Amino acid sequence: MSSSSDPSEHLAILISHIVQELRCTVLHSQLKRAAQVQAARPNVHLSDLKREVYNALVETSWERKLRNAVYKHMALYPRISHPLASAEQCKEPLTYIRKAQSNWEKRILKSLNSMCTELSVPLARKRPIQEQKELKMKWNELGTDEPDLSAFRPVYAPKDFLDVLMTLKNPNSNNYQENNTLLHNWGLIQLPFKVKDVKQLREQYWELSMMESQTGVDDPSDIVPDPTENERAKLGKKVLQQSHSPVAQQFAKKGCPTNQRGELWAQMLDVTPTDNDKLYYEQLKSYVFQHDLLVDSLIYKDVKLTATNDDNYFVFEDYLYQALLVFSRDTQVLKHFANSSATPAKSYIRGKLGMEEYGVVYPPNGVIPFHGFSMYVAPLCYVYHDAVKLYLVFREMYMRYFFRLHNISSHPQGIVSLCILFESLLQTHQPQLFYHLREVGVQPLKIAFKWLMRAFSGFLASDQLLLLWDRILAYNSLEILAVMAMAIFAFRRANLMQVTSLQGADAVLFDLTSLKIVPILQVALFSSQR
Repeated sequence: MSSSSDPSEHLAILISHIVQELRCTVLHSQLKRAAQVQAARPNVHLSDLKREVYNALVETSWERKLRNAVYKHMALYPRISHPLASAEQCKEPLTYIRKAQSNWEKRILKSLNSMCTELSVPLARKRPIQEQKELKMKWNELGTDEPDLSAFRPVYAPKDFLDVLMTLKNPNSNNYQENNTLLHNWGLIQLPFKVKDVKQLREQYWELSMMESQTGVDDPSDIVPDPTENERAKLGKKVLQQSHSPVAQQFAKKGCPTNQRGELWAQMLDVTPTDNDKLYYEQLKSYVFQHDLLVDSLIYKDVKLTATNDDNYFVFEDYLYQALLVFSRDTQVLKHFANSSATPAKSYIRGKLGMEEYGVVYPPNGVIPFHGFSMYVAPLCYVYHDAVKLYLVFREMYMRYFFRLHNISSHPQGIVSLCILFESLLQTHQPQLFYHLREVGVQPLKIAFKWLMRAFSGFLASDQLLLLWDRILAYNSLEILAVMAMAIFAFRRANLMQVTSLQGADAVLFDLTSLKIVPILQVALFSSQR
């Protein structure tokens, strides 16, 4: 349709969408109030009212805040569909992918309900007053509480999710011989999604080139030294003073200085905690005190199984409980479903199943945690010590990036596309390795999938993981995860060529904590110009 491809129409739709979104924010009322204050000044003439108010908003940094908000919404909603498109088409254009996601959601809900039945526990219950008081008293020491979680199990794990992704098939591919040819590859994911090749990735990540100095990496002596770490920190200070998200993103493409990372990430994500945010956080805490949810036990269990068994993160156990329990009650998180193929689960009053007026989203944020979910939060504990800021940054990162790692979609940043990108890169640039592993019964994706789904959290050393996450935020893309997974296989190639079983390959790739991610990425992307 020519109308849908008209750039001016697309721009008009995008502007309309952003204006509508901004009208629902606190910033909109703040801007109105600031404009009214400026307009009421005695030296402002009616004939110059518009110009005077605009100039005043620029001088008082409100215009910069508006730019950041617009930039944030463009990053969150890069593809605005035609207004005549249905809501389900906007969320996910491919029918068979929508069906697969719907079936997956039903399976998760069935697992949750089965647990309720087996353990005779409700999805939610009001806490007795005494229990509420006790929980308030030990809020900062939740790790000392040891509820009996032996009967609880994760609703699903990465392996379960991969098993579902492996069954995905394009129902139209069998009708076309050329599609069958394209799909005849060695990988586990047999879908015709278009992904980038190495040439395109080199163009996208050119700042990672070996000729560019990187924060946190010792520069080779044969390269003319770029800014020193000290100069880099000075530049970072200037970037922070600009308070402009795109500037912070450009700076972070070469990594963030450790002591500036927290502020730079907050600037890139446009997270600036206000008094309202702090009040909202306290309100969410009160919801935790008032009601006990089944997902609370799943959160406790997950933290116990993952973070508390990790030398990098066990000290943050209390922070993790606090952030995740509050997150489960936060209805603001529901907004991301407008940009997701997923639909939040609903719980119904007994005997009213399927009757929408008797249904409520469960849990309130619409997100049912899986095994490893708490590891999305754990690395942030190194960056933020204030509970509110830690929470707000985590929520923003989840709503912008992490939700894509456990939903079935055709989005280029989704887990399916990342799997295809990983397998494509490895087949293209390490064909002997891929063929050898396949011949001995090892599918590389079966090893790499848990890395991708958890964004490498819990696998890389914490300082290296933060350098990797710098690039996720800087490039506003999760594709670096697939590149990193391919780079690790290439780096361990010599040992992997000797393995004869899945156990052997697992042993070679079990410990990644010694890896330095930037040099490995540089070698994988730029060592040879094929």
